[in-house]
Amino acid sequence: MYTLVYSITNEKSPNTVYVNLTNNCTNACIFCLRNQKDDVCGSEMWHDDNYTLEDIISQFEEYKPTPKQVVFCGYGEPFLRKDMMKSFALYLRKNYPEIKIRVNTNGHANSLYKTNIAEEFKDLLDEVSVSLNSDNSKEYNEICNPKIENAYEEVKGFIKSCVNAGIKTTASIVTDFDDTHKIDVPACEKIAHSLGAEFRNREFIKNGY
Repeated sequence: MYTLVYSITNEKSPNTVYVNLTNNCTNACIFCLRNQKDDVCGSEMWHDDNYTLEDIISQFEEYKPTPKQVVFCGYGEPFLRKDMMKSFALYLRKNYPEIKIRVNTNGHANSLYKTNIAEEFKDLLDEVSVSLNSDNSKEYNEICNPKIENAYEEVKGFIKSCVNAGIKTTASIVTDFDDTHKIDVPACEKIAHSLGAEFRNREFIKNGY
């Protein structure tokens, strides 16, 4: 069975579990873990999206005691399966209202769906982490290889929409993944704060989890 729910501790009693909704993505980031390996702590991450909500629930229920946090993350962009994300988030809200729910996203959702996704999900998500990855569009395009137009501005717009929706929002970057791209960390932090978001510098993990 492919991995839909996993932990980075390789244990069945972690405080946080991750939901691997899809392997599809609108970015092809040069630092992405999927370029290095096929698994996270032994959990095979590749699948074809051929699963049901019940499959996610079944894998989630294997983790005891109940995790404190669920994060939509994995080897793809979670919002590409936004209806499945919404269904599982609703399940968690109904059955485990104490669980905190976060999504790690590339920030392309508003552009893809031509609507304010943050408003649609504001009652289902406690936190959003958005990959800002640079302080300018040229470098962003070099690092992320986006499949949408005007991607960098779309990312910043998405961050702002999440902040405006009252969702705790963090803009993140990845540093030290090669010798070519020297990310201007203070500039990125300034942009994050200007959008009303918190900021995180996520150092590159060479061999992944």
